Amino acid sequence: MASARGSWTGGSLRARSFLKPHHVSTAVFHPAWIPPSLDPSIERLKRFRVIAGAVASIGVYTVLEGGFDVTELLENALTASAVLLFLTPLTVGVMLFVWRRTGTVSQLRTPLLNSLKLLLLFIGCVVALVLLVQTTNGSGNPLVILGVGLTMMWMLVFVANGAVRVSGNFFGTAAVHRCLPALLATVTSWLMAIPDLVTGDLHGLSLTMGIVFILGAPVTVTAIALAETGRLKRRYGIRLGTHPSSLPPVPGPVPPAPPTGLPHVPPQGNPYGHPRPPAPGGNPYAPGPGGNPYAPGAGGNPYVPGPGGHPYAPPQPPYHPPRYPHGPHGG
Repeated sequence: MASARGSWTGGSLRARSFLKPHHVSTAVFHPAWIPPSLDPSIERLKRFRVIAGAVASIGVYTVLEGGFDVTELLENALTASAVLLFLTPLTVGVMLFVWRRTGTVSQLRTPLLNSLKLLLLFIGCVVALVLLVQTTNGSGNPLVILGVGLTMMWMLVFVANGAVRVSGNFFGTAAVHRCLPALLATVTSWLMAIPDLVTGDLHGLSLTMGIVFILGAPVTVTAIALAETGRLKRRYGIRLGTHPSSLPPVPGPVPPAPPTGLPHVPPQGNPYGHPRPPAPGGNPYAPGPGGNPYAPGAGGNPYVPGPGGHPYAPPQPPYHPPRYPHGPHGG
């Protein structure tokens, strides 16, 4: 599956990667075309939102009521998938209607199609996992139970990790608009809670505990989503009601600071420099107060004899002036 930013997985999967289903799930459900977070603070808010959304999806009241039930969890996952299949396109469609004043839908065709693919892929994996569980529970053949059971366990880790990933990026809708994941998380959490509030189904809990566990997750998700969108607006000028093409350009990732020095150079400087300190106010390669060790004169030219004479040169030039002042043949 291709995307606007290269391959779906970004080339991160190898054959041995399939031995670790959570690695495969991360590559599949957080594709390479999803833009990275703008700063660590927004990423932390997304993590908090994922935790609160997990509370809304799984239902803490189910655990308190009768213990953790995998079958009921999968039924809730199917229900949530049906809600997402209806709610996500509807919410995005409403925002496209709002954005029509400042942009067109054709400008967002590629990220919209990629997000739809990711949504359908996740729902298909959830349905496949439910079918595997039903096949394992309904079969009496040990070979079928063993083969399908191993596949089911792989798929369980794969889908569970995928649910965490899509809860953070909300099917890659950040590639459409940075504020869409927070909006979709808020709408989904409230839609999951409203039926229980309307019907008064507290799942066997008291009135106080039922209201806390039914309203706690959507209220928390909403508060975190508001903080997330508010930070995007203040720091980067990203507004939910503005078409993505009209938003200001976001800054790219900050490159790491370069090292203070080369790893192979000693901290004292040049390893081939003069071992003695340089002359005060002079050239670091000029002789210091003690003179050049290769020149006999203090601060003199090494090829000119000093006061005591050079040991390898006579005290005067080797060639005497000519005897004939006007040349060898006279003047």
